[in-house]
Amino acid sequence: MEEKNNEIIKETVKELLEKIGFAPIVEITETKNKDKENVVCNIEVAEDSHLLIGQYGINLQALQHIARLLVRKKTDDKNRFILDVNSYRQQKNDPVAELARKAADEAIQEGRAVIMRPMSAYERRLVHLELSNNSDVSTESIGEGESRKVVIKPAKQII
Repeated sequence: MEEKNNEIIKETVKELLEKIGFAPIVEITETKNKDKENVVCNIEVAEDSHLLIGQYGINLQALQHIARLLVRKKTDDKNRFILDVNSYRQQKNDPVAELARKAADEAIQEGRAVIMRPMSAYERRLVHLELSNNSDVSTESIGEGESRKVVIKPAKQII
C-alpha cells in the first residue's frame, strides 16, 4: 500500500511541476527518524530552482501544501510527506539541528532559557525534534506569525 501511495505522490508532484513549466526528476525516499517514518519527495531541477524554493523556502512550503492537497484527492489516506528541491531542506536541516544543540548546551550551562531567532514552522519542528530526546532541556514555541521562535529551557529551571 505504501509503495502505491509513494508512486501517487511521485506522479502527482511531477505532473504539477510540468504544468508550471519545469522538467523535474522526482525521487521518493523513506527515512526512519526517532521511531517515525518520513517520506521525502526530492525534486531535481536543472535551473531556476530558486523560483520553486523562494526566499527562506516560502515557495517550497506553499508548493508542498498544494502537492499534499492534490495527493489527498487521489488517495483515501492522509499521506504526509516532505517536499524538497535539489536537497535544499536537507542542507538547511543540519545547521538548524546544530544551532539547536548549541542553544541547548548554552541553556544547560548558564541555567537560563535561551530564545532562538524567529523560524518557520518547519525549522521550529526540527528544533523540537532534535531536542526531544534530551531530558536536560524542554522546548516551546512562543510569539505570533513570522516572529514565532523556540525557547529552550533547562529542565530543572523553575518557571
